[in-house]
Amino acid sequence: MSKRIEKQINSFKYNGESIKFTLGTLILTGLCVLLIIVATFTQITIKHPYFPMDTFTFLSQDVSEYEILHHFIKKYKYIPQIPVVFFIVALLGRNFGILSVLLYIALGLFFPVFALGGGLSYMFEYGFGYILAFVPAIFFAGTLLKGRTDFLRVFLISIIGVLIIHVLGILYMLFIASLRNASMDLVVSWISSQSGVQILYDIFFSIAGIFIGRQVRKLVWVVMC
Repeated sequence: MSKRIEKQINSFKYNGESIKFTLGTLILTGLCVLLIIVATFTQITIKHPYFPMDTFTFLSQDVSEYEILHHFIKKYKYIPQIPVVFFIVALLGRNFGILSVLLYIALGLFFPVFALGGGLSYMFEYGFGYILAFVPAIFFAGTLLKGRTDFLRVFLISIIGVLIIHVLGILYMLFIASLRNASMDLVVSWISSQSGVQILYDIFFSIAGIFIGRQVRKLVWVVMC
């Protein structure tokens, strides 16, 4: 095989290169913005076994098998927005991943594409900080994803990236709460609902999102290069 033919074949393979600015890349960026919007309004019911604090007290009571079964099954309504963000950075890389989120934010400041609506007034909503935090999280994740994508690296990226989103989201929430003179009970309730057990689900699904995004990147590399 000549070097010229080998070079042409290799140009269609993904070998960890950075994405170039092409029409295909822009189309994929637009589709990723749409994907974030879809994820924002998608709710998944997750069921899994768990052991609550009152396990031994509960079992000591006269309860039926049906009650036992449902007592140890956790149901959680999950919105997969954060894993989708990590899927996008794994697919598009740091720069185009940030562009996707910035386009989503800009769109939301004029149209109701956020969870609770949209418009400029949304900047004063408690949850807006989580959306803004997507940008530094993508910057961090996209920078580290330029190297290997072994499980340990992806695991650490997911943990730190998700924590960046939640910590900055909580800080922004506290800032808005101080402007509104909100009660501490309300603040604690918001933090619990937005950053309680949600963090664990975000980490788990973000790991999956990164691996899936990396595989999809290889499949659509011809379009992006």
